[in-house]
Amino acid sequence: MSFPVVGVVGGGQLARMMQQAAIGLGVELRVLAQRPDDPAARVTPGTVIGDHHDFEALKAFAAGCDVLTFDHEHVPTDFLHELEAAGVAVRPGPDALVYAQDKGLMRQRLSALGLPCPQWALISSADDLADFGATVGFPFVLKATRGGYDGRGVWVVDDLDAAKAVLDGAAERGVALLAEAKVPFVRELSAQVARSPHGQAAAYPVVESLQIDGICREVYVPAPGLSEVAAVEAQRIALTIAKELGVTGMLAVEMFETADGSVLINELAMRPHNSGHWSMDGAVTGQFEQHLRAVLDLPLGQVKPVAPVVVMANVLGLDLPEVYPAYKHVMAHDPGVKVHMYGKDVKPGRKIGHVNVLGTVFDDVADRARHAAAYLRGEIDE
Repeated sequence: MSFPVVGVVGGGQLARMMQQAAIGLGVELRVLAQRPDDPAARVTPGTVIGDHHDFEALKAFAAGCDVLTFDHEHVPTDFLHELEAAGVAVRPGPDALVYAQDKGLMRQRLSALGLPCPQWALISSADDLADFGATVGFPFVLKATRGGYDGRGVWVVDDLDAAKAVLDGAAERGVALLAEAKVPFVRELSAQVARSPHGQAAAYPVVESLQIDGICREVYVPAPGLSEVAAVEAQRIALTIAKELGVTGMLAVEMFETADGSVLINELAMRPHNSGHWSMDGAVTGQFEQHLRAVLDLPLGQVKPVAPVVVMANVLGLDLPEVYPAYKHVMAHDPGVKVHMYGKDVKPGRKIGHVNVLGTVFDDVADRARHAAAYLRGEIDE
C-alpha cells in the first residue's frame, strides 16, 4: 500500500515546516501556494501555484490528495462544503473551520457551550456601540469578525467617538465588527491540543506567550508559575472546544489569565500555531508531525516535553542586508540553540524564523533564546 498524500492549502512557513515533518513520516506533502517564492513552495516538489479563492483551482489540487488541510483559515467554507460533498477528506472540515474564520460565530458558539469568554456583542450601529460602552465601560476592543491576524483588524477605542470612527471605516470596507471588553489580564496563555477524526486527543503543556504590538515574541514552556489546577482547566477547555466543534488536526486556544487565576478565551487557530513552535525541538512529538498524524487519522504521538524548560523566541526581520552571517554566529556562540529559518526575504517586522532553547533554569534558557533572536534581528552585535 502506498503512503497517503496530504495537500496543504497555503504556502507559508507553517506548510514549510509541515514538509519537514512529512519527510520523517514518509508521507508525501503537496502545497497549493499563491506564488512560486512562497516559503513552502521553495522546498516542496510538485507545488501547485493557484488561488484558494478559485474553486476550480482548489478542486483540481484536491483531486490529487488523500486529505486536504491548511496553513491558514482563509479558504471559503462554501468551497470546502462542495469538496466534502464530492468525497474529499477536508480536515479540519468547514463546519469547524468557520469558527476560526469568524470571530462573531466563535463567540456565539463558545458562549452557548458555557465556556469562559470576555463580554462581547456584535456591532451593526452606533447605538450598539453606545449600549456596549454603557455596559462594559471604555476603553473596549473592536475586532473585524473576519480576516484579522497579528494585531491587524483590532482597535482599542477610548470613547464613543473613536468607536464610531472605526465603525464608519469598517462599513466603508464592508467589514463586520465584534465588540469585546478590554480584559485586564496578567498574561496570555495558549493551550494546544490535537484531535483525530475518530476522536483521539492529546493536550500539550499550557504555555505563556509574550505579545508585543499584537505579535508573539516569546513563548515559555510550561507557563511559569501556572498552578496545576489552572493548567488542567485550560487543557479541559481546549479539549472541549476540539470535541464540540469537531476539530481535526491541531487546535490552539489563546487565552487571557486574569488576576484571580481564571482564564478567558481570546481566539482560536485550527492548524499549527506560533505558540507551538517550541515543540519542534522541545516535545517528543512536535506540532507539525502531530497535525499530520491527526489529519491522517494515525495514532497521535506523545506530547511530553523533553526538557524541564523550553523557550521559543521569534525572529522578526529588521534592515539587515544579510542574515546568514548572523545565523552562523548564533550557532557558534551557543550550539544548543535550535534555529529555524523560513526562507523569507527580510523585511522590518516580518517573522523570518524562530529559535528554540531547552534547559533546566528558566532565566538562563530565556536569556539564551533572547540573545540568539536579538542577534538574528540585528539588534546586538556580540
